[in-house]
Amino acid sequence: MIIEGNISVKAALENNKRDIEEIIVSKDKDDRDTNYILNLAKKRNILIKKTNREEIDKIATGKTHGGLIAKVSNRKYEDILEVLKINNPFIVLVEGVEDPFNLGYILRSLYSAGCDALLIRRREWGDSESTILKSSAGAFEYMNIIMSDILIDDIKTIKEKGIKAICANRKDATIYTEANLSKPLLLAVGGEMRGLSRDVLDLMDESIFIPYQNDFRPALNASSAMAVLAFEVFSQNK
Repeated sequence: MIIEGNISVKAALENNKRDIEEIIVSKDKDDRDTNYILNLAKKRNILIKKTNREEIDKIATGKTHGGLIAKVSNRKYEDILEVLKINNPFIVLVEGVEDPFNLGYILRSLYSAGCDALLIRRREWGDSESTILKSSAGAFEYMNIIMSDILIDDIKTIKEKGIKAICANRKDATIYTEANLSKPLLLAVGGEMRGLSRDVLDLMDESIFIPYQNDFRPALNASSAMAVLAFEVFSQNK
């Protein structure tokens, strides 16, 4: 697959989560960030090809590559038992988010707020990984991501480690700023269309919600809600 732009290529190089076959760069591209990327590639003995932007345009899928792309493998994902070795982890479960742009925005907020790992149901993102990587501003490479084959079993494994499980759900819920969001913590958030599944909700210890200033019925989209909740976790755990 092809990833595009300095941010995406640099994130892939700085994290050993995918194989990088080749970096293709425009001959006229000469700036500090690009030189840093090319030096990293040289240290890892990655093939670097210099060409003109017209040739890169033919290979790239988008128009925002800025003269730098890379041919890479799909991402390698983390194991839940390794993540649980982190001291006082903040883990987020996301369910019902299918759009790669939305998942990228969620990852960007989570990584900024200090989340240690994202837990999602296993699926093959394929070429959409490039979109996730770009929309997450590279966070897709930096975050621990657990692709779960059996989500319920993984939630139970997390809870067996003494980690409380809190979900975003309005029924019998506490205002998020009044809840105890101290780590270690598993926070579950569902997409705005379907929310969290019943089998996930049944394993939660507590529900929280985001109050609105006015009588607004539609739910916030998942990426907006995630930003609000993740930074509340950050605030409570300073």
